[in-house]
Amino acid sequence: QVQLAESGGGVVQAGGSLRLSCAASGSRFISYGMGWFRQAPGKGREYVASINFRGSKTYYSDPVKGRFTIDRDNAKFTVDLQMTNLTPEDSAVYYCAADITGAGEGAETWYDYWGQGTQVTVSS
Repeated sequence: QVQLAESGGGVVQAGGSLRLSCAASGSRFISYGMGWFRQAPGKGREYVASINFRGSKTYYSDPVKGRFTIDRDNAKFTVDLQMTNLTPEDSAVYYCAADITGAGEGAETWYDYWGQGTQVTVSS
């Protein structure tokens, strides 16, 4: 089992940037695909981005493509989400998740472990 802890959320003005980080416990992290999801008030959880265990493949949802970048550091057991050109529609609780198959291809049902989330608020 792996424990995930997100950090880096906060309040930012529209057009600004934030970098979220997810720290994993234990070396099994390097075999897991990792994903970022978000949930806005009154809405379901939404896929944002994901990355395979090697870091060689990344995937993005259409709303964030070109603005967000996911990357991982297998030496530090972390996966980050760099978010730029933020809009109020990006406001949500952001969660990282681990996929034990290693694929990290996006579908929520593939993910086995979840963090507690970090709040991102974008003001207009």
